Amino acid sequence: MKNLPLQQHLLNLLSFKGAHAGFDEAVRGLAPALRGKKIKGAPHTVWQLLEHLRIAQWDILEFTRDANHVSPKWPEGYWPESAAPPSDAAWRKSIASFRRDLEDMKKLVADADEKQLYERIPHGDGQTLLREALLVADHNSYHLGQLVLVRKMLGAWK
Repeated sequence: MKNLPLQQHLLNLLSFKGAHAGFDEAVRGLAPALRGKKIKGAPHTVWQLLEHLRIAQWDILEFTRDANHVSPKWPEGYWPESAAPPSDAAWRKSIASFRRDLEDMKKLVADADEKQLYERIPHGDGQTLLREALLVADHNSYHLGQLVLVRKMLGAWK
């Protein structure tokens, strides 16, 4: 199926095609010692931002496709307890989960017909697939900007 212009714009937005750094660029090559380093004036570490991105995106995706999904408790359920990842494996797993969930959201958008983009999600209170896709893109963009800023403050950005 050929995507409608709106779908293509959404897919580009979800794919970080635009005027700023994308997810892969934002997390690539950061030394393990810097992933949990706290910077004066910055409220979160890179790890905390990465995990928040992952958890929030997962929650939005699951809400969109699963009527039985229960969201984490706000705000504590959306942020990791630790400043640093417990291991390199946890860092890699978080990145892989973020990418997988983003691909799943993009697939929902790509597979929808025009009517489905605007239909209310039956178990919601007015949300639509269009709204949830825009929410993912907006939230990701906001926190990726923070992540890049923390990397700049750490001296770990090109």
